Order: sequence, then structure tokens, then C-alpha cells
Amino acid sequence: MLMQPMLLRLKQRFPNCSIDLLAPPWTVSLLKQMPEINEVIVNPFPHGALQLRTRYQLGKQLRTKQYDTALVLPNSLKSALVPFFANIPQRIGFVGEMRYGLLNDARKLDKQKLPLMVERFAYLAENADNEIQRPIPNPQLNIAEEKRSAVLHKLNLTLDKPVAIFCPGAEYGPAKRWPVSYFAELAQRLHTQGYAVWLVGSTKDKEVSEKIVALGNPQSRNLCGETDLSDAIALLACASLVVSNDSGLMHLAAALDRPLLAIFGSSSPQFTPPLSSQAQVIKLDISCSPCFKRECPLQHFDCMMKLTPDVVAKHIPILLENKP
Repeated sequence: MLMQPMLLRLKQRFPNCSIDLLAPPWTVSLLKQMPEINEVIVNPFPHGALQLRTRYQLGKQLRTKQYDTALVLPNSLKSALVPFFANIPQRIGFVGEMRYGLLNDARKLDKQKLPLMVERFAYLAENADNEIQRPIPNPQLNIAEEKRSAVLHKLNLTLDKPVAIFCPGAEYGPAKRWPVSYFAELAQRLHTQGYAVWLVGSTKDKEVSEKIVALGNPQSRNLCGETDLSDAIALLACASLVVSNDSGLMHLAAALDRPLLAIFGSSSPQFTPPLSSQAQVIKLDISCSPCFKRECPLQHFDCMMKLTPDVVAKHIPILLENKP
């Protein structure tokens, strides 16, 4: 989602351009909902895999499309190989892992000038000596009513109560996850206030969500692993309230402009905040946070443990009262 403003800027600069994306298979259903994108080409390479011969073959296949420009968003050397092998004349990206030979417009990143990831992506849509256009528009997703209804029907869900969606997962590691018992306590509070509580995430989040249900929430619906990304987006579009760790689903909820409580622990909202006027970041300013570690290096996990359900619950009426 954080690259969508970059796509919008490219369309502003080059109204007749056609934009194709080389992207992981799990992102395809999301990317197909972005009107700026012409075609999604599946990136077959697992994270960390070099597979040099296969990358060369893919690049050679892409030569027939005669692309003019490639914007390489990741900073790894591997990510710059396919555009190089595809003989794309202009290859833009940040220096990263010493990619001077693979990129012919290799830019040095000024982290102070461009602290946000969305700003860094937007800069790649400009000429190297130009400033980014401000304000940068927030990413936006629009889900058709027919899609929402179809997903609700498929999963046997109704909207006879206001829906609170919890996103208890975070791919990076435990230090980004609000404790299971805290999610469970907040779910109980919301049930007593008349909410239906749905737990949304990938198959990897199923076990965590089962624990939330087991801790006094039998009426909560654990949907983790029952949806693809497209279905998850449709469910988020139904929410009256979303409570999420710093994760991909958090950014999707923000792009859908849902009332969102975004819980940060080891990571920083100064880098990847939820970009929405309806999002409220909840974070404790303690000396060791953000540490950007997968697990708490000090073994006390204070950045999340001291962010109690009481603290989080107090933000809900404020968030909903300020809803446009």
C-alpha cells in the first residue's frame, strides 16, 4: 500500500504510461484492485533465494515487453537483477547493497529528509534532482458493495452488530505483537458493548487467534486462515473499529479509512505509520523503544506489557467520536 502514492505520481507525470508490477504471489489480489496497475507479474523467488539462472531467464522473457523504466523498491542486490537482465534502459533505485552496476540511476537515501517509507517510494517517481510533491496523498482502497456481500455470504457472517476486527499477527516477530491476553480482555469489553469481534489474519495467525477465543471469547469469530488477501480486505471494509499490530493489515485498514487503533511496540510510527485521518497510533515512549528487534532483547517487553487493555480501551471512544 505504501507504494500507491508513487504509482499515482507516475500517472500524473506520464498520463499515458502503462505500469506493470513484478510482485510476490500473495500480493496479486491486492494489486489488482489498484487502478494504476496494468498487469501484475508474479515474482517466483522466495525471500532470500538468489536463483541467478532463473532470474536471468525471467529477465530475458521480459525483454519482449520493451519497458522504458524500472523502479526497484527493495534495497537488495537480488531485486535489481531482473531489470538488469531485461535490458531496461533506465533502472532507478536506492544504492542499497552496492548496486551501482545494476542500477544506472542509483540514488543515495537521505533518511533525515525522507524519514517515511512512503516518501522514499514517492521520491523514486521523481527525477533525481527534484523534490517530492507534497502533501503526499494517503493510499486508498475502495471495495465494491458486491464484493463485501459475497465475502460475508461465503463466510456466513452478518452485519447485524457493529464489527470490531482484531489483527493480532505481525510477520516480523513477537516484539511487534500485543499480548494475546490483552486482545482477549479487549474483546470481552467490546462484546459487552454490543460488538461482534472478528479475528483476521493468515494461517500463521490462527493459533494466536484460537488462544484469544479460548480466553473467554467463544462468540468471537476466528477467520485467520479462512480468507485470502482479497477476502480479508473486504472484511476490513466492514469494520466499525479495527485494532491491529504494526502489520500489513494495519496499512490496509488505513487505506480503507476504517477507524483504526494501531499498536506499536518494537517498531516506529516515524517510519511506517498508518496513513489515514481515522487512524490513532498507540505507543509508549520508553527509552528502549523502538528497538526494531524480533524479540525483546531486554526480556521485559515493557513496550507492550505496559500498554494494557485499559490504556488501549480509553482511546476507542475518542477515536469514534472524532470520526468524520
